[in-house]
Amino acid sequence: MQTQVLLSIKPEFADKIFEGSKKYEFRRTLFKSKSVKRIVVYASSPIQKVIGEFEIGDIITQGKNEIWETTKQHSGIEKEYFDEYFEGKAVAHAIKIVNPKRYGSPFCLSDFNIKTAPQSFVYLD
Repeated sequence: MQTQVLLSIKPEFADKIFEGSKKYEFRRTLFKSKSVKRIVVYASSPIQKVIGEFEIGDIITQGKNEIWETTKQHSGIEKEYFDEYFEGKAVAHAIKIVNPKRYGSPFCLSDFNIKTAPQSFVYLD
């Protein structure tokens, strides 16, 4: 069975995912389930809507310097932001974005039976 995860992503980065300039989503911690194949994107404040989805191509887990070197051309973020985000972490995770699809109309969290936005992610049924 294919599992989906709803990820909270800042609107500026979500836009880059759906316009195609951001091909990796970076995470400090990952979901444990290996069956997750699709990410549903929740654009955080001020949008606060579920705006699209993408498939997981691969997940790279490496030291943060190695991850940056591997992904920087398609990171969609500045090195300074990357360093700040992973400060204090030795290991970083990069989720390869495949087949991003922006929904024609955004959804509310309540459409997914979710009451509050996840800090990082939440599994979907």
